[in-house]
Amino acid sequence: MPRITLPDGSVREFDKPVSGAEIAADIGPGLAKAAMAVRIGGELKDLATVITQDAAVAIVTERDDDALELIRHDTAHILAEAVQELFPGTQVTIGPNIENGFYYDFARDEPFSTDDLAAIEAKMAEIIDRDDAFERQVWDRDEAVKFFKSKGEAYKAEIIADLPANEEVSIYSQGDWLDLCRGPHLPSTGRIGKAFKLMKVAGAYWRGDSNNAMLQRIYGTAWRNQKELNQYLLMLEEAEKRDHRRLGREMELFHQQEQAAGAVFWHPKGWRFYRAIQTYMRKRLDA
Repeated sequence: MPRITLPDGSVREFDKPVSGAEIAADIGPGLAKAAMAVRIGGELKDLATVITQDAAVAIVTERDDDALELIRHDTAHILAEAVQELFPGTQVTIGPNIENGFYYDFARDEPFSTDDLAAIEAKMAEIIDRDDAFERQVWDRDEAVKFFKSKGEAYKAEIIADLPANEEVSIYSQGDWLDLCRGPHLPSTGRIGKAFKLMKVAGAYWRGDSNNAMLQRIYGTAWRNQKELNQYLLMLEEAEKRDHRRLGREMELFHQQEQAAGAVFWHPKGWRFYRAIQTYMRKRLDA
């Protein structure tokens, strides 16, 4: 009979194993509706995780920082599913959440275009509307490798084969779509919301090794709500207005070239400014 200690120090006893969702419902219907995940002994877990022994438990809601990380993580999964629905034959590799957003790397012969990003965003919104449950399963390693190879997912099969021998092969489904993932996840795709935007496409080597194949990385940003997303996009817009590379070009001070990343090519006016500042600094240092 697990005894559950809540953050306020109160204790609730249950006569059988209990999930995070059941604990939230026992506390109240409002929390049951707002619950997104659960911390058990400080470790973030799916809301469906069953607790069999005494534990300190905290229910995670949208107000918690953990919720934003989960939203970004889950949006990466939605991105991968959307890409494979729109572009059959594309292989998925890895897709973590990062600062301010997420990315996913894809193996595809044809490059993604700006128009593709708009189509992918629309498909992601469709998947969110389906509100498919995120469900976790533990698979046999060899069966998982065989399964992903049969689907033409060579990269995913390689990741599974290279997992440490003592690590579970954790597979999450969202509807009919599956991915290898440690988790945790939100209860369903509908809980993600639509405060996201795909930002750009870049190249990335498989496993960060230049000797490996070049993949296509799609970056995105995701937030709790549209207000937070708008604030972030506005911040980027304002930063772009003040970007020294843009200002240097527009004011005819200097320019930079893709063929020489990091190098500055001074224009006459810019070079005069540079020398004047250099002379001033030398005088101050010599004073």
